[in-house]
Amino acid sequence: MAVNSETSGTSAKPERVLGPRYKWIALSNTTLGVLMATINQSIVLIALPDIFHGIGLNPLSPGNTSYLLWMFMGFLVVSAVLVVSFGRLGDMFGRVRMYNLGFAVFTVGSIALTVTWMHGADGALWLILWRVVQGIGGAFLFANSTAILTDAFPANQRGTALGLNSIAAIAGSFLGLIIGGVLAPVNWHLIFLVSAPIGLFGTVWAYFMLHDIGIRKHAKMDWWGNVLFAGGLISILVGITYGLQPYGGHAMGWTSPMVLAMLFGGLAVLIIFVYVETKVAEPLFKISLFKIRAFAAGNVANLMLSMSRGGMQFMLIIWLQGIWLPLHGYSYSQTPLWAGIYLVPLTIGFLLSAPLAGVLSDKFGAKAFTVGGALLTGATFLALIFVPVNFSYWEFALVIALNGFGSGVFAPPNRAELMNSVPANERGAAGGMIATFQNSASVLSIGIFFSLMVAGLASKLPSTMFSGLTAQGIPASAANSIAHLPPIGVLFAAFLGYNPMQQLLGPLLKTLPSAHAAYVSGRVFFPHLITAPFHSGLGVAFAFAIAVSVIAAIASALTGRPKVAGTVRPEPVGAGLAAVAGEGTFEPSELVVPEVAESVVESTTEVADKPGITG
Repeated sequence: MAVNSETSGTSAKPERVLGPRYKWIALSNTTLGVLMATINQSIVLIALPDIFHGIGLNPLSPGNTSYLLWMFMGFLVVSAVLVVSFGRLGDMFGRVRMYNLGFAVFTVGSIALTVTWMHGADGALWLILWRVVQGIGGAFLFANSTAILTDAFPANQRGTALGLNSIAAIAGSFLGLIIGGVLAPVNWHLIFLVSAPIGLFGTVWAYFMLHDIGIRKHAKMDWWGNVLFAGGLISILVGITYGLQPYGGHAMGWTSPMVLAMLFGGLAVLIIFVYVETKVAEPLFKISLFKIRAFAAGNVANLMLSMSRGGMQFMLIIWLQGIWLPLHGYSYSQTPLWAGIYLVPLTIGFLLSAPLAGVLSDKFGAKAFTVGGALLTGATFLALIFVPVNFSYWEFALVIALNGFGSGVFAPPNRAELMNSVPANERGAAGGMIATFQNSASVLSIGIFFSLMVAGLASKLPSTMFSGLTAQGIPASAANSIAHLPPIGVLFAAFLGYNPMQQLLGPLLKTLPSAHAAYVSGRVFFPHLITAPFHSGLGVAFAFAIAVSVIAAIASALTGRPKVAGTVRPEPVGAGLAAVAGEGTFEPSELVVPEVAESVVESTTEVADKPGITG
């Protein structure tokens, strides 16, 4: 089948026919891109101690905390802000072009990070700058990969394709922990170098093998929308980032005038943005898409479940690195790598369920899987509250495996339901909006989880730490001072794989008898000291995760039967082009459909995967 001017209503030349293998080429390339981006999101988390040691900067010193936060939050903030804009650019100029640009930008950022030569604050700023560049490349990849897959696969296979793609997204975040733990002790530059050849290969592969077969239309860029959306969202996410830092005599910065101004100012700008988007002819954020019930409710569900997962990884890492691993004989310097290894069941659960849920939801519908997956995820958070802090590993592994399983059951059907509900020419914008909600939820979740954890610690940790320190001969004045330090410092020390008591006591250790000093800075004192306060804070954080998981289940149940623009339309011609026989050349192709011809093209009969049809 070929689409020509008589079919599409345009003067475009006849389109080349793509073979049945094209959809698998699209899946493998977009999976590689998403895997590379998500590995780089988490690989830095484990490598932070080696990175800061390499550039000669102590991230826990006063004034250096912002470098620590922006080193791993900068990527998330930038990608969350830009995915909608880049999804819209994909709709306007070709999703594959924008996706390929993302691969190239990400690769340049990886090379620049690899050749870092500066030290101290200058080195940290250089790294943060190029992490932001990586975030820009990641935004191009996230915004357009889902739309490329939706164009390439027929509706009855999208759940499967998006399930496999989701595996890469989730698995990458955990593979990054292991890869970072292995490479960073050898040389911290390697954690950035590893993605450079992959990015270069993916860029070339995407350029020659991917084709713009989706429906798109000429449009103008919504500059006011871009400025307002970026300004509002950046303000909120930056406010959340600095809200994690102590302010005045408070454990966190939520009472800081700057943080409050950033949060409420950003919210006000986003309200203005929503109003402006209802008035412009070609809006950045298609508010009208939320009139589609499946799209609106599905996004709420995705946002809520993403909020339950985003901060969970940090809590589990701190749990393992700060308490469980030291109690089981691991030195603090070893804990980052082993935390990644012991969290593997979480990834395995997702790997087992995501492709299966994608295939089954294609046959039986998405709702049972999205509702069931959200409820199972919430149930595992409830189980984690009752798991002892010093647990038997098998019970911890079982619960986190079920958590990953629940997330895998939810994610592919939810994504397929969302993308199937929108018009074909809006898939890039829709993919960007979905990614924005998910990435923003991750940043928001980190802020909420840390805040709830610190609130739980702040109520019990000072008295527990004071009594523990004085019992080991620390003078009361010094013990009182240390006990009332912001708990976030203790959490960051454990998270980074530092010995928390060595960081907190510093020169005071030399004033203690050698036996006391060895015990206080050993692997037993701090875990026993923090166990009760940590469990209290963990219960509060996981209670929040349970609540948002239940909301996700309710929203999933309210999606109804997906409809596009009020009518049920046959599959657009892009899906047919993706699946019929015959291989094309390497030259880029695209289907540019004016507004008036859109309905004509979408009425073309779907021929994907039907026997007997050849080019």
